[in-house]
Amino acid sequence: MQVLILAVLFLFTMHAAWAETVYVSNEQDNTVSVIDGVALKLVETIPVGRRPRGIGLSADKQKLYVAVGDDDRIDVLDLKTRKVEGALPSGEDPEQFVLHPDGRRLFVANENDNLVSVLDISERRIVSEVEVGVEPEGMGVSPDGRFVVNTSETTSMLHVIDADKLELVDNVLVGTRPRVAQVSADSNQIWVSSELRGTVEVFDAATRKPLAAIGFEVPGVPRELIQAVGIQLTPDGSRAYVALGPANRVAEVDAKSFKVLRTYLVGQRVWHIALSPDGKRLYTANGNSSDVSVIDLNNQEVVKTIGVGRSPWGLAVAP
Repeated sequence: MQVLILAVLFLFTMHAAWAETVYVSNEQDNTVSVIDGVALKLVETIPVGRRPRGIGLSADKQKLYVAVGDDDRIDVLDLKTRKVEGALPSGEDPEQFVLHPDGRRLFVANENDNLVSVLDISERRIVSEVEVGVEPEGMGVSPDGRFVVNTSETTSMLHVIDADKLELVDNVLVGTRPRVAQVSADSNQIWVSSELRGTVEVFDAATRKPLAAIGFEVPGVPRELIQAVGIQLTPDGSRAYVALGPANRVAEVDAKSFKVLRTYLVGQRVWHIALSPDGKRLYTANGNSSDVSVIDLNNQEVVKTIGVGRSPWGLAVAP
């Protein structure tokens, strides 16, 4: 009996550790896929607006925000009912957005009008707009809430925005076609991926001086197919994971030495990536193979491939 009780407790503990739900935006299907993080299988498909890309959780983890670019809005999913309960204004063609640490504001990159919109969630209105470069895409925010960062694809720039004054404070030239910007957990560094150069640049957040430029090599893969896109930094500051697009790989980088430690073979044209809440798994959205790869980071291996909708783009993981 004691052995049985211990076994049940062990299974319950394992279930609790992995009791997460993964949400995936499918750009061509106009849907969000729902993956059970315990069973690692697709459990539901939710219809949303046209061309869903950027995706993120509300501060209380009860809502899911989805940027539907062709409808010029942010759909709001209730995660209990798994239905769209309403929408928020965004500006023209929203692509990526970031939730400010205050939980009240979304900063939205509007690709077609070269603006970052500042959205007050509770008031459901745009309270400010910040002019940035051509085709803004990547959005990041410092955990201390002081600044927001944006990348503009065509201008090849990183833009730094004061989160209180809602003013542009700096423009930094970066690699060709920057896709993603992310701020380190200590708010001291800004990481930017360059799709066409195939590199990630790291900047000092205070001075915007370059700290490192990280290149990637994959044996047997042509250089032009190694395209750095999604970035995921770990909360403890020890690792960075970088999606390498049509190279079909995710690179693991030592975030202290900036050395590439290893790469993982995943699905085709890996785009965005997301960590599990406990940091033990990495999920990848593979656009051309229409699936999600699950990487066990402790054992350093891909353990599952899960089919989703067409052209999966963004991911969010809820505990």
